[in-house]
Amino acid sequence: MYDVLVFVYENYWRGDACPEAEQLGRKLSANGFEEDEIRDALQWLDGLSLATQGIQLTRNNENDDDDAGTTSVTVGPPASSDLALEPSRHAMRVYSVAEQDHLGAECLGFLTFLDSAQALPAGMREVVIERAMAAPGDPLALEELKIILLMVHWSTGIEPDALVLDELCDDPADRIAH
Repeated sequence: MYDVLVFVYENYWRGDACPEAEQLGRKLSANGFEEDEIRDALQWLDGLSLATQGIQLTRNNENDDDDAGTTSVTVGPPASSDLALEPSRHAMRVYSVAEQDHLGAECLGFLTFLDSAQALPAGMREVVIERAMAAPGDPLALEELKIILLMVHWSTGIEPDALVLDELCDDPADRIAH
């Protein structure tokens, strides 16, 4: 399934540029992907489309120097009141036992790293976790989680910042200690 997702990511600039499932399935089949791999990927992409439909990019207007000008993501329709939908910066995400088992220590550590670097807004993190839970693998490999992160960014049209791209696309085996 992940090879199909990488193919889709590389061949379609954004999620809204991707053809309908039937046409995409034919194109994937023509490119030599297995039928079950295509089916799994199309189901996963359908779930991604549903999960990211309500995501909106908003600009945080807090006067707090730590948060000034930061980007946040909210899920769902815009709030009609002034109440913030984003958690406070002191909030902590607690993972369920099922999430811990499925994601594994390496993926949880990576998500925590992105959280602490403020590189993954809470709303987008929840979509990533939901889509990771829908993906095969127990526990999920870190490389698979990185593909899921790329696909969530791709689907929302929100360009990841430089830190996220570096972490998602860089092979740690090629890093040289200074």
